[in-house]
Amino acid sequence: MPVKTIESGTVADAYIDLLADRGVDFLFANAGTDFAPLIEALAKFEGQGRKMPRPVIVPHENVAIHMALGHYLQSGKPQLVMVHVNVGTANAMCGLMNAWRGNLPVLFTSGRTPYSEEGGVLGARTGEIHWPQEMRDQGAMVREIVKWDYEIPNATVLEQSVDRALALTMSEPKGPVYLTLPREVLAGPVENFTYTSPSRRLPSTPPFPDLNAIDRAAELIAKAENPVIVSASVGRDWDEPAKLAALADVFAIPVTQRKPRYVALDSEHPMHLGYEPDALLADADLVIVIECDVPWIPNKKAPGKETRIVHLGVDPMFTSYPMRAFATDIAITGAAGPSMAALTAALETRVAGARDRIDARRKRIAERRATQRERWAAALEKAKHETPINPLWVTYCLDQVRGEDDIIIKESPIAYEQLTLKKPGTMFFTGAAGALGWGLGMALGMKAAAPEKRVICTVGDGAYMFGNPIPAHYVSQAEKWPILTMVFNNAMWGAVKRNTHEVYPSGYAAKSNREPLTYFDYEMSFEKAVEVAGGHGEKVSDPAKVPQALERALKVIDVEKRQSLLNIICKGP
Repeated sequence: MPVKTIESGTVADAYIDLLADRGVDFLFANAGTDFAPLIEALAKFEGQGRKMPRPVIVPHENVAIHMALGHYLQSGKPQLVMVHVNVGTANAMCGLMNAWRGNLPVLFTSGRTPYSEEGGVLGARTGEIHWPQEMRDQGAMVREIVKWDYEIPNATVLEQSVDRALALTMSEPKGPVYLTLPREVLAGPVENFTYTSPSRRLPSTPPFPDLNAIDRAAELIAKAENPVIVSASVGRDWDEPAKLAALADVFAIPVTQRKPRYVALDSEHPMHLGYEPDALLADADLVIVIECDVPWIPNKKAPGKETRIVHLGVDPMFTSYPMRAFATDIAITGAAGPSMAALTAALETRVAGARDRIDARRKRIAERRATQRERWAAALEKAKHETPINPLWVTYCLDQVRGEDDIIIKESPIAYEQLTLKKPGTMFFTGAAGALGWGLGMALGMKAAAPEKRVICTVGDGAYMFGNPIPAHYVSQAEKWPILTMVFNNAMWGAVKRNTHEVYPSGYAAKSNREPLTYFDYEMSFEKAVEVAGGHGEKVSDPAKVPQALERALKVIDVEKRQSLLNIICKGP
């Protein structure tokens, strides 16, 4: 096999060379005292014109890790994040949680506090902080939410460590891995360091479904009167929507998504029945759950006791969840794409025997879909002149000006039903663990991966503050990655208010109409924040002015190549 050799240098040199060879494009980093050998290596590579991951300064770790995740969702390649020992790791924990629950790969790394006190080795302790920062087991901080963690001890296992990290993060179910790199190890010398290129340690192939189980599921579908597909994460891989469309169409199975994370099905497809599974569960005699961790809320609306349930996904039992006990008649382990294709093929052999049932169902779905769309249009008509501005109206206005390839990040109350979602990879709701503040970083990472595309980041006011906006705006300006940020400013934690009312519908909080710990009592001028990084900011409080404000903001991005932010004073729940 072909090999490459570094005749002399440091472990840090070998590490950077190896990462570049393995196709890592970016190093999103917030540096500390542990970075010294790495910074020296990057400066050497830059001075010598050698290929290396592009280093990007990100002034907060939460932004950095979400940038790496966003880049993956556009490029399909995991990226490198490096943070400062335990404190940097702690700041990135929310991003790790979102990556873990969302099955998103990232090579997450940190330095490790130098362990040598007396000197005599390059990289030993040189500052007071090197004593109080050391932990007995730094990896324990993240062990529950990563697929693998390891501390690189020396150059001997460097190639194996990097390759194992990249292979594991990209093997299904995908997820983050954590490497720690002691300063003394990175600073250590290497002579005639050789490694295989390309790597011979590749990710495992995605799981293929048991065809006997597929056949049993097809038989249930063929006999069902009212089957329904419920999904959340179909569409992470961009070939999946076409396969879901074929599956839904062959047997006229309506598709509904619960808090969809991606574009799973063209919203104009005749089997697309919106984003409220509960409305279909009451009549369903078969529910096909595809890559969805929470297909229904049991104490709100669940399928009938006689309804058959099929779960399908790379881990259909969601084994990393401490408790998840949804009814399961068949659980099929397999990647969504090939599993849906296999199920479609099995159903095609059964079409002739169910033609009348399929045709009748197709007609019912068309009628139900038409009624649903009429209801959506009526809600929009009611909302368009409301003040404070209704998010339905903002969503509609956004949909009118966005291009088909524009990317929308949804960490806000924008309404799915007012968006025309056709192309895979153009809508993302990826805070899978509920760790707010992911939107800005994701948007910047996607812009880095696809600079030719417009990226529109929609966030609530709380999510905007969680997202470390000043660091994010800095990165946008410094790296020339202009995005549009739309802040839906309702001066409250909407989810907190809703859930308090659900638990105590007639309680003191509901009667007060001003629930404690829910409202922001001071109106924030978020439009000013982007100006510190040279961006365009604008406050919008009149619903009639939303279209023009959007046009101005997008013009700044397209023509002036500067980031824009709209602070939209909007209605809460």
